[in-house]
Amino acid sequence: MARRITTGIDIGTYQVKVVVVEELRDKRERFLRILGTGLAESRGLRQGYILNKDEVTEAVREAKRQAEATARVPVRSGFLAVGGISLDETRASGETVISRADQVVTHLDIEKVASAAREAATPNFLNRQVLHEIPLEYRLDGAPVLGHLEGMKGVRLEADYLFVTTLSQHLAALVEAVEEAEIEVIDQMASPLAGANVLLTKEQQRKGCLLANIGAETVSIVVYDEGVPVSVKVFPMGSAHITDDIALGFRISLDEAERVKVGRLTGAMYPRKKVDHYVASRLSAMFALIDKHLKSLNRRGPLPAGIIISGGGAGQGSITDIARGTLKLPARIAEFRLAPDPKIRDATWAVAYGIALWGLTGETEAPRRRGLAALSRFFGQFLP
Repeated sequence: MARRITTGIDIGTYQVKVVVVEELRDKRERFLRILGTGLAESRGLRQGYILNKDEVTEAVREAKRQAEATARVPVRSGFLAVGGISLDETRASGETVISRADQVVTHLDIEKVASAAREAATPNFLNRQVLHEIPLEYRLDGAPVLGHLEGMKGVRLEADYLFVTTLSQHLAALVEAVEEAEIEVIDQMASPLAGANVLLTKEQQRKGCLLANIGAETVSIVVYDEGVPVSVKVFPMGSAHITDDIALGFRISLDEAERVKVGRLTGAMYPRKKVDHYVASRLSAMFALIDKHLKSLNRRGPLPAGIIISGGGAGQGSITDIARGTLKLPARIAEFRLAPDPKIRDATWAVAYGIALWGLTGETEAPRRRGLAALSRFFGQFLP
């Protein structure tokens, strides 16, 4: 039997991560094995934008070499996570009249209402490429539909859709940089969704929660309500801005400020209380942006599962207390729910690992054309 192996690629502002995953089967179940990983310092990027494609390609090539050495298999193709400030979202609604004379809803009606929503959103797609089309709610004759829609009877079908998009030239540059490292890009997925399906449980998604990934220069979020991702957003602020604040406050170099931030440089010159003030002020500003965005969403209710914080900046100060106070929600640090594996050390690998798992579904069009149902079913096998 042919081996089922996929590769996930996460290109961040500071690091490039590559994860090679194999799916193993026996008579009753299937499970995963991480074959290899690669990590390289990322260069040539700013807030996810490529400034120097050659430097990005070289970083991907280095991460690829490491992954191939540990996995002992060649990496010729992979699935690419797309993040950065160019990620955005658009909402639109569509409606259609049920086509059959007996008024039974068919797959054709669902495709027609999706097409109508897509057409309504088209003016917002200038210079942008749609990564995912996610149905938020269906209504049949004005009543919300719970469960399967096909086979029900009605006259008019309506639907609300979330479209996750990215700048076309940004995506093209990312793909070109990866393919110049001799890795064919099979498909792409928004980074917040890739990370969410590894770091969030089905229960958290169903109850309602927010996953915030604090990167070097951006904070990316995905909001779940009743098991459906209702918002994907990126803000131009990250942990590097805390370093900037410390450098300006103490009038020191950025290298020194970074060491002060992580606690490697202490003493009377850098009072802990003052450092904590700079950290808390910037984190409060980050969560205020998130709070403002949450208030702009037309959600059905609160988020009982709260905010889950991940990313390289998740360990800063009393971050959960600040998030809890600003957002008035439960707050916790994300847990990477995997058996101990020396190849993946912490939750900062969630995006690369998550998109590798997506590649194993063999249904890479599912999040774009039929929502996230197929993706959720697959990840459900590996979540508690």
